[in-house]
Amino acid sequence: MRALVTGQIGMNKKPYLDAVADLAGRRGGRIEVFHLGDLMYAEAPDIRPGRILDLPLSRLTALRRAAFKDIIAKTSPPQDHPHIIINTHATFRWRHGLFGGLDFDQVRTLAPNMLICLVDNVEMVHHRLHAEHDIDATLKDCMVWREEEILATELLAQAVGCQNQFYVLSRGRHRATTETCLRLITQPGLRKVYPSFPMSHVVDMPEVLAEIDQFRARLAEHFITFDPGDVDEKLLLERAIAAAKDGRDWVEVKPNSFGGRATTDHSIRVSVREVLDIAGDIDGQIYARDFKLIDQSDMICSYIPQLPGGIPGLSSGVERELQHAFEHTKEVYVVWKPTKTPSPFITETATKIFASVDDALGHFHEENMIAQRDLFGN
Repeated sequence: MRALVTGQIGMNKKPYLDAVADLAGRRGGRIEVFHLGDLMYAEAPDIRPGRILDLPLSRLTALRRAAFKDIIAKTSPPQDHPHIIINTHATFRWRHGLFGGLDFDQVRTLAPNMLICLVDNVEMVHHRLHAEHDIDATLKDCMVWREEEILATELLAQAVGCQNQFYVLSRGRHRATTETCLRLITQPGLRKVYPSFPMSHVVDMPEVLAEIDQFRARLAEHFITFDPGDVDEKLLLERAIAAAKDGRDWVEVKPNSFGGRATTDHSIRVSVREVLDIAGDIDGQIYARDFKLIDQSDMICSYIPQLPGGIPGLSSGVERELQHAFEHTKEVYVVWKPTKTPSPFITETATKIFASVDDALGHFHEENMIAQRDLFGN
């Protein structure tokens, strides 16, 4: 698989993708990773670290083309380099304004057969961006840049014939997604699943949260999962709203180190005002991104817990996700835990309903929907 991986500045993609390659190596496989930025700096040793984007666009373009040309040469013929990752950016929002980070003619020559846009929580991107560069960018700027990066990558995928091999993938806030990335690149035929579950209205129910976490973990063991909980900016917004009511100007956030080194071991401060300024963006991007994750999956599997009082834990978001999956001809599976019978809006759209996660996994095994061995024979 020849995978082109994009993502805005501040994603810290390099250690994440190196971790993916390391994971492949520990399993007896090999993935070659090319970091376009490093190769550009190697072409111009006179440029100070972190300042390459301040170059005139003409020189920046020349360096990029030279580095990309080297990647094309080093990965030819393709049959001798079965799995490669090119770490790059689709767009830049910098002092030059908004400009592209790739040249179509070279991408077409490279002939990637998969494009992945890596995303992360906006406060983490913002923190890394300012830790590594001298730039004045707000949380709003980072939100806009993320949308531009996703759209540009998707359009490029369509242009090179990879529209069915374009994926949005989160680095992960509470779990490492390096396994997901490895499977995408080395086992693209493995079933892709969107785990659906209630989120915001069960945050104060630890036992229910434990059930949901176990459900998510077990699906991730057997499938490529695009988990909506891997980006949790709604929680950031709720904390900012609570802080504003208390008269506080900042909220403390613990950095994430999954898939690579965090920029700090200590909590970071996030401006309450800036978070409140992007409230609409957070909600809008959650809505759009979760539907995109469903669209890039083969099936949706939803976990409906039983809440205190025998109430089904069926949120409006879960209902909308199930309906969207059904209308887009995805396979729809539901693990229904409540004793109360599900409504026709569940039974008439679900491919199959299970009483437990064990029952669901048993069915998936019987239908040969779960790969028994990975690409490297493990």
